[in-house]
Formats: sequence, structure tokens, C-alpha cells
Amino acid sequence: MKVVFAGTPAFAAVHLSALLEAGIQVVGVFTQPDRPAGRGKRLQASPVKQRALAAGLPVFQPTSLRNRAARESLAALQPDVMVVVAYGLILPAAVLAIPAQGCLNVHASLLPRWRGAAPIQRAIEAGDTRTGITIMQMDAGLDTGDMLATATCAIDSDTTAASLHDQLAALGAPLLLSVLNDLPATRQRAERQDDAEATYATKIDKDEARVDWSLPATVVARRVRAFNPFPVAYTFINGERIKLWRAHPLDISHDAAPGTLLESRESGLQVACGSGALAVDELQFPGGRPLPAAEIMKSRSSLLAPGQCFANTAA
Repeated sequence: MKVVFAGTPAFAAVHLSALLEAGIQVVGVFTQPDRPAGRGKRLQASPVKQRALAAGLPVFQPTSLRNRAARESLAALQPDVMVVVAYGLILPAAVLAIPAQGCLNVHASLLPRWRGAAPIQRAIEAGDTRTGITIMQMDAGLDTGDMLATATCAIDSDTTAASLHDQLAALGAPLLLSVLNDLPATRQRAERQDDAEATYATKIDKDEARVDWSLPATVVARRVRAFNPFPVAYTFINGERIKLWRAHPLDISHDAAPGTLLESRESGLQVACGSGALAVDELQFPGGRPLPAAEIMKSRSSLLAPGQCFANTAA
């Protein structure tokens, strides 16, 4: 079986590595064009491109798959199947029809829940207690294709987007191999999605990470976990933008205004929310690195004293 792989971030690179290590014949790799990254804004190859070049694979980086040249490049590879993992480009019908056995997508949710761009973050934010991987036969819709296989994992009170990303990558790679190893039989057992149960994981906007202290503490805590490591929940105090990396909700009563520091201890900061309080366990000041509350309190005790208040803006 000749496979073309399409993907871009680290999550996808894990799956490409699994194919190569299993001896799957990968005849070409499609990934997004190099993007500026880091403080110097130098062009940086995607994790998938780096892995492909290390393996000596031909790499293609079209800005779109709607142009004729991109389609001709794919067709020239004569793939039996195209495996798509977090690629970031739309595959038009003309591209879906090129591989002899179509295109497979590895999606980081239990479809039809959380179709779309940010399934990992949205599952945590919504308070889901489980999620997983779905491998589907791609069609022209947005994550609407028939499901070929699934694998499930739990989401607990400590799960962050970073940790869930790694769990799902570890689930997805062997599941993909199992599908490819018996693709004809697996396709015969394909299950149609129930569109009535679909939810959509819209792309994360950086402004969503701004903490709204009027929300319940349980909601704020889920957002802190969902936006770790990107874009990272943030708030302001005395004009400084503070990032919140780890926090958990406290079911306590208070009559303080949302954002007010109720307690400041080495074990953490307690901040009033619309209901309950948020215990902030790890935070980061501008120019510094993320530190536990105990470390921060050694130098910022007066700024983070009880009665001080976090704000939604720097003003």
C-alpha cells in the first residue's frame, strides 16, 4: 500500500513516525508552508516536514489544494490512500478522489462530538469526562465522514490541553496502523455519524484566554486547563499581564467582588469568582517563567496580598 501523508503539527508528526517505524510505504508528505516563529520570526519548518526530511521523503507545501499543480503533484505519487492528520488545509472533492482508497482522517475527538479545529481544548472547556480518537473516511463535509475506528480516554480534573494532546497522539498512532493493516474489512464495518449529535469545536481565539472572573470557578478552572499550553489564560494586576498555568476550583462562599484575592498563601492564591473561588497554583509574570505560587509569593507578596484585585484589562 502506497500512502501519502498530510499533516503539520507535532500531533501529526507522531502519526507519521508510527507509519515509518511500522514499515508503511510513505511515498510523499504534504504539510503547510514554513511559517515565521520565535522572537526572530525566522521561517520554521513544521514538525511533520522535519520528520519527513529526516526520513528522506519528498515534501510538498502548497498554500492550497485547490490549484491544479497541487493536485497533479498528488496524483503523480499514485497513492492507494492519503492519511490526513491536523493538516490545516481543506481537501476539495477533486483531491479526495485521487487516492484509490480515498482519504483517512485521524481526528482528536469521539465524533460526531467536537467536529472542527480545536477538539482537544473544547472537550476540556466543556467539562467532558471522556474523549478519544476517531479515524474516519473523509468526505466533502467538515469531519462528517463515516467512522472506521475509535479509541477512548478519560479527562480528569488535572487534564490540560498539553497532557490530553499527548494521550491522544499515543492512542491515535496504533489505531491508525490497525486500520491500515486491514483497510478493506474496516471500511466494510464503517459507521455513519449521527449529525443530530454533532457539536463544533471552533478555532481558539486568543482573546478567549482572558479570564472572566464573574464566571463560576469551575468554568474558569476548565478554561485554564483548556488553554494550557496555548494561548494560556491571563489576567491583569496593577497593569501587569499575568498568565495562569495551573488552577483548580474551590467550592466556598464569599461576598467579595469577582477577581478579589481572598487569600494569599504559599500553597496558592484564592481568587473570588462569580461563584466559588479559583485556587491559582502556578502563574507567570511578564519576563519570567511559570512558577508555583510558593515561589511567586517570595517576591510578590505585597502585590498579591488579600484584598488586591485581578482585572480584565491593563488599565
